[in-house]
Amino acid sequence: MRRLLLALGALCACALSAAQLPTPTKPAAAASAPAAAASGVVGNRLDRVEVSSGPTANSRRRNSTASKIVIEREDLDRYGDTVLGDVLRRLPGVTIGGRPGRGGDIRMRGLGGGFTQILVDGERAPAGFAVEELPPDQIERIEIYRAPTAETGARAIAGTINIILREPLVKANHELRLTLGQDRGEPQADFSWTRNLKWGGPNGDAFVGAFSTNGGLHRRFNNIDSRNRVVDTDTAQVLNETVQLGTSEGRSASLNGNARLRWKASETLSINLSPFFALSQSEGSSQNNATGFTRFRDVQGNSDGRMHNLRLNVSANWRPEPGESWELRLGHGGFKNTSNSQRRETLKDIGVDLQRVQDDHNVTDEDQTSLAAKWSLKTAKEHQWVTGTEGEQSRRTQVRRTLVDGVESLALQKFGDTLGSRSQRLAAYTQDEWSPSKQWSVYAGIRYERIETRADGSGLMPDTRNISQVTSPLFHLLWKPEAFPKDQVRLSLTRSYRSPNLNDLIARPTINTTYPSGPNLPTYADRAGNPDLKPELATGVDLSLEHWLPTGGIVSGSAFVRDIKSLIRSQLELETVPWDSSPRWVSRPRNMQGARTMGVEFEVKARLDEVWEDAPPEWQSLLLRFNIAVFDSQVKGIPGPNARLDQQPRGSLNFGLDHRWKALGQNFGSGFNVNYVPPTRVQQTENLRRDETARRQFDAYLSWSSGSVRDGINWRLSFANLVPRDAQVTSEAVTLDPVTGHTLVTDSWSRNKTFRVVSLRADLRF
Repeated sequence: MRRLLLALGALCACALSAAQLPTPTKPAAAASAPAAAASGVVGNRLDRVEVSSGPTANSRRRNSTASKIVIEREDLDRYGDTVLGDVLRRLPGVTIGGRPGRGGDIRMRGLGGGFTQILVDGERAPAGFAVEELPPDQIERIEIYRAPTAETGARAIAGTINIILREPLVKANHELRLTLGQDRGEPQADFSWTRNLKWGGPNGDAFVGAFSTNGGLHRRFNNIDSRNRVVDTDTAQVLNETVQLGTSEGRSASLNGNARLRWKASETLSINLSPFFALSQSEGSSQNNATGFTRFRDVQGNSDGRMHNLRLNVSANWRPEPGESWELRLGHGGFKNTSNSQRRETLKDIGVDLQRVQDDHNVTDEDQTSLAAKWSLKTAKEHQWVTGTEGEQSRRTQVRRTLVDGVESLALQKFGDTLGSRSQRLAAYTQDEWSPSKQWSVYAGIRYERIETRADGSGLMPDTRNISQVTSPLFHLLWKPEAFPKDQVRLSLTRSYRSPNLNDLIARPTINTTYPSGPNLPTYADRAGNPDLKPELATGVDLSLEHWLPTGGIVSGSAFVRDIKSLIRSQLELETVPWDSSPRWVSRPRNMQGARTMGVEFEVKARLDEVWEDAPPEWQSLLLRFNIAVFDSQVKGIPGPNARLDQQPRGSLNFGLDHRWKALGQNFGSGFNVNYVPPTRVQQTENLRRDETARRQFDAYLSWSSGSVRDGINWRLSFANLVPRDAQVTSEAVTLDPVTGHTLVTDSWSRNKTFRVVSLRADLRF
């Protein structure tokens, strides 16, 4: 216990990052204190020694000069999660959007929307691929970088999440998983299968690899519960108040697959193939009734969609000399998404019900080709050089057609039905990682990246051309104090950026369906792009401390600062628009002065006997996981204490315990995790504020095995969002009535129900 208190005292000024903790071996007794000090024995326990055919999560992190967290299969499997976001949100500083228990967009340090860079096998995710929906069963491990590197890319203001897809199995040829569950009584089903591949050559290993496929059938229920009110504060008169109540249901089917194949052409040359596919189909329906000052009495909707994503990556690795390698990668893929929706409204017009039907048809088709080359050299003087170049080209065609009562919308027809766009990306980088001594490691790198986006004009839309180019110097330092061999200190000085995405650049409008014509409200604004956007640039400093415990646990803390220039934020303005005769509230992304964000993170991950020396024997292997993060930000040019970056919470907290029950046999385990994200208030603009209630989620699991160790079945009963709580979002917009000059306050309120998700999974390895 004294060791933990000393470690916490040393780290109290900072907070820290997470690390993995593989199952440790049983500690052994020491002969004497002096001998213990010389041999690495602490107290009455030996340092854990692992014998492994490859690097572990701990070694990957400890040996990395840049601050990194590694999540391996053990943590991916622990709670039986079916969505990636639920795995990541238990880490310090990682939060997700969406309804609890169902995953959502992934945010590092509370920042999503392009601030967090997502990679798949070291490359940016292919177009149209929703990484947050990737099943954990297809993932071998996840690497999280808190600061960018030249090789992984600098489009990572918040950090980088690198997802490594499944690799060949170690102890079996097949792995089969079947999952059945329910979400608010709606059935859910998932399966996954991984197969080792090995053949050819004198030893039968000329061709090796693995193939993984996943599929799922899901049904989801959601409620519709929203209110909107407009008040004239000068007269206290309620000008508009609307309540919408209803439900929606969705059904989806998906099938994903990937393979990692390696052909050993010679002792120095290998060829790798990595095909990937994702297919999905969905349909949904909704109905809601409206009361109050509303244009419609009830609304019914139906939708359906289909998506396919196909990609093939080919790479060659040549090692002419020991320590030197050349790698060439070529990738090509295609993405297509088709969606149809119909909205049927019963309008109220002086006591007479009128019918209005709106049909929307959207098709997005994109193909992408990438080419990259990399050279690396590890010298006898502890230098590791990496130099590379990358090129990528994509073409996208978007077809959108809107019919109102069977007639094409004249407002949108002015902008044309078809939009063609193309994007080119070029990058070059070099980096050197140098270890002049056992105590010091230094990383220095630089990366240049240029992105050009073009969109063809049609109708009222002009041609769009946007170029962003950034040079990013990067520096990382790792210090291992000689007097404290269990401690590590890391420092990073970096420049990162976020480029505007295609939808932010294209000026083509999206008209709000609640108020499709005539005046609209600020909380029901239209959306349009801005072709003149500049990239956001961020200068960052990261500092982290790590204290490793005797049997592999860790106490760690980190702090960061990012100074962001040319911040991109959607801003509301009342505009005279070409798609309607009345002025409309329109939300467009615009560059602002900038912002500054900072935070601290702290984590403890350890066996109980590492923090409590006299723990009872039956509790010594209990795994304790605790992390807390605190964030703050200030957007320049917006007054007030809540002028924060969009959707960034004040922080996050996780607490969990995992245990293998010896009294019930080593094959029985259980655990739980409590996740808390405090309420958030963000002053988005001078006249628009958004509030979100706190998020609380409690997860638990039971696991046991039947049959023999090799041929038995591993069972896992999982409970996500075990104690459901409603989530509420409110917004307030303050505007001036252009006719009366009075101040109008528009309040919007919505309540989203959440539900308990229960699943039972069976794992077979043979």
